[in-house]
Amino acid sequence: MKIIICGAGQVGWHIARHLSGERNDVTIIDTNAELIRRATDALDVQGVTGFASHPDVLDRAGARDADLIIAATHSDEVNMVTCQVAHSVFQVSRKIARLRSSAYLDAIWSDLYRTDHLPIDVVISPEREVARAALQRLSAPSTFDAETFIGGKLHLLGISLDPDSPVLNTPLRQLDEMFTSLSAIVAGVRRGGRLFAPEPGDQLFAGDQIYVFTLSEDVPRTLEIFGKPAEKQNSVVIIGAGNVGLAVAQALEARPDRVRVRLIERDRGRAEDAADALNRTIVLNGDGLSAELLEEAAVPRADAVLAITDDDKTNILAAVRAKQAGAKLAISLVNDPTLMTLMEPLDIDAFINPRASTVSTILRHIRHGRVRDIYSIGDAEAEVIEAQVLSTSPIAGRPIRDIEFPEGVLLGAVQKGQRVVKPSGDLRIDEGDIIVIFALAADVPEVERLLQVSIDFF
Repeated sequence: MKIIICGAGQVGWHIARHLSGERNDVTIIDTNAELIRRATDALDVQGVTGFASHPDVLDRAGARDADLIIAATHSDEVNMVTCQVAHSVFQVSRKIARLRSSAYLDAIWSDLYRTDHLPIDVVISPEREVARAALQRLSAPSTFDAETFIGGKLHLLGISLDPDSPVLNTPLRQLDEMFTSLSAIVAGVRRGGRLFAPEPGDQLFAGDQIYVFTLSEDVPRTLEIFGKPAEKQNSVVIIGAGNVGLAVAQALEARPDRVRVRLIERDRGRAEDAADALNRTIVLNGDGLSAELLEEAAVPRADAVLAITDDDKTNILAAVRAKQAGAKLAISLVNDPTLMTLMEPLDIDAFINPRASTVSTILRHIRHGRVRDIYSIGDAEAEVIEAQVLSTSPIAGRPIRDIEFPEGVLLGAVQKGQRVVKPSGDLRIDEGDIIVIFALAADVPEVERLLQVSIDFF
């Protein structure tokens, strides 16, 4: 498959890494020659330097025989024009655009992207994806990562194990024997900076960061067993009233449990706009790093503080100050993946990675139709893949114990009909089943071979 990716920033680079590793013909375009050089040196891709919206640049990138174009530059307008040129001049059959401005995303314009006037097949909004991720984190406040699969029936929880966690020094096999009715499965463990898929005889230790699959009804019990009792949130403080902060505040206002929300914004005009758009949220104009303003916003008594400005360093410092002031939970938006290692030593409870959210969403839209969902773990260290089993798949009709999954792969859940079950050795995988798999990055191609999904994307 021939794919053109416009934009060699973090999102474009990581999409290129995924797709080139799956034996696709990938070309990446950017105006920055250094970014192109970095991509072509590190990845099996071709590079073109220039404006992605220019027909001659697209022509040099091979648009005449391209199957897909992903417009993920930093400019909404360039992304839209790129899709238009790809459609009108080169007849590219499928086009995905990343758009940030809410003006382009309002429902009144929804038909615009599905006509010849502006032919975009899929519109990705990073801000909306980040807002969704922030709300997901708030739904599981004692976790550092959280995502749902199979229509919300299955949860993936990222849990940091404290020294008093009741599961320490216990083999995972023994945990299954102790809690036979619990659906929880430990799929991944990060220890000493390395992520791996554990064996049944492996033990868990203080400081481990683990990824656990569990059914929605078992989430409170799972958190309690791993030393993270569920807590209700009544008070939330948001630092940053951009598109993300405003969307989160509006979502919290719409919740039936009446969460008290305070929103801090440094820019006066933006603060006034937020105050006009919100009904019950208290909006404060000032510096989110100010100890006095944090006190005024009742941060010391807050159940959660979300630092989601457009500056990583501000978010990290604001989260640190919030925890020092007494906030129970601090969540920071971090674009630079190299800064995420600071979360634990700085006592920041969780982070939101916009790049991972956007990459996961784009991959979800371009993979084969039988792949229903994809979630990127950490700095693209692993993927969680939700897929439907095809009749041609090597795993169809076989019990799990007879399937030769790679060492870095664990099966998290199986849906048969409307019932989601915990995998066991004698459970047979049948055509039409929905399975959720945790796979280290190096093992994703083999998983796709087992699922028979790497040949055709649409």
